[in-house]
Amino acid sequence: MRGNRFDPVKIGVIGLGSWGRLHAATLAGLAEAELVALEARRQASLDAVTTQLGEIPGWLDLDAAIAESDAEAWVVASSTASHVPITRTLLEAGKSVLLEKPIADNLAEAETLAPLVNADSSNLMLGHIVLFSSEFRQLMDEVGGRGKVSYVNCVRHRRARTLEVFPDESPFHLTMVHDLYAAQALMDRVEPTGFSAQVHRTAQGAVDVALAQLQWADGTLGSFAAGFIAPMAMGAGGFDRMEVYGDGWMARLLPNPRPITVWDEEARWPMPYEIRVDPSGPTGMMAEELRCFCRVVRGMEPVPAGASYADAMQVQRWLDRLEASADTAFAQQ
Repeated sequence: MRGNRFDPVKIGVIGLGSWGRLHAATLAGLAEAELVALEARRQASLDAVTTQLGEIPGWLDLDAAIAESDAEAWVVASSTASHVPITRTLLEAGKSVLLEKPIADNLAEAETLAPLVNADSSNLMLGHIVLFSSEFRQLMDEVGGRGKVSYVNCVRHRRARTLEVFPDESPFHLTMVHDLYAAQALMDRVEPTGFSAQVHRTAQGAVDVALAQLQWADGTLGSFAAGFIAPMAMGAGGFDRMEVYGDGWMARLLPNPRPITVWDEEARWPMPYEIRVDPSGPTGMMAEELRCFCRVVRGMEPVPAGASYADAMQVQRWLDRLEASADTAFAQQ
């Protein structure tokens, strides 16, 4: 490291679904990183990425990837169910990890990583791009200058087809979790005192709508809605909205989709998120998240608030309590 400059961090990506491919494409364009390894379940996934980005070493076996690559850090963008076992293997091998949220399907499994995580979480950072979006960073500045939050209202909706694409996921874990992390940051990690939630289920029993409410000891309220019920006419990335109210002020964020619409046979929203992976210079919240991870790996800064293992465990506890509340409410109907 020389001043504010440092040698690029050699990074591998595990899981090459849509999000993993975005991570790989972003890393390939960052000066702070060198994409040196890919790991996936299927050869076709590896081939698709190397066709796009060039010849990057790939593996179908995690142990071989760790042993044979020179990656010093890894991005884990695989399915939620695989997060803990993959991250455990990487941490045991002495690697730094950026783990996409949520940390696990349940609290008990997430807790098993505790013995392997450094006290400052410097070897495990949670991927949470909302914290790095320009709108949310501005919102945090506004809250810092205006004082106490009274009410947070968050909405995230996706197309009904989401249930087909992610059959093992619920709105709690796949989408609402982003807003819970945002609320955690807005409330400076203070633990809520009240939890309640409700769900709607399809005829097959899958949860397609989740509603949740949080209350803090100072009277602040939070309401959260996440659903997989919108028609196909909605953009593929759905839409997100956040409103924050304080004493004599309010703020509203409409971060998804980005304000560009294209029409051909139908309306399209080509930028659901603030993410650009142009090889000449990636921009947006994923690029800033990965730049931050590189600085964390190099010891230049701590894991930011909202992205540490302790933060992830707090939100995981919230999810467990909200899902338990929703199950109780559904059983009583």
